Amino acid sequence: QVQLVESGGRLVQAGGSLRLSCTASGSTFSSYTMGWFRQAPGKGREFVAAIHWKNGRTYYGDSAQGRFTISRDNTRNMVFLEMNSLELEDTAVYFCARHVNSANYYSAGEYDAWGQGIQVTVSS
Repeated sequence: QVQLVESGGRLVQAGGSLRLSCTASGSTFSSYTMGWFRQAPGKGREFVAAIHWKNGRTYYGDSAQGRFTISRDNTRNMVFLEMNSLELEDTAVYFCARHVNSANYYSAGEYDAWGQGIQVTVSS
């Protein structure tokens, strides 16, 4: 059974940057594509980014494209989300998740393990 723990969330001013980390334990981390989702108050869970387990290819949601970068370190069982040019609309709880290795990286239903989430708040 995998455990995913996010860290790095905090209050940041608009235009600033933040790096989230996710540490995985209890499974063969390097064999899984990993993703980030977020959920703002009153909204559904939104795909942010994913990184393929084998070729390192990355996938981004529209809101993250060009501003966020996902990366991973298989030696430390960690995945990261570097967020730049943060906007008020980026305020949300961010979740790290493990993909089931299907062809769909964008749907929350294709992820079978989730962290508890971490709050990111962007202020003006």
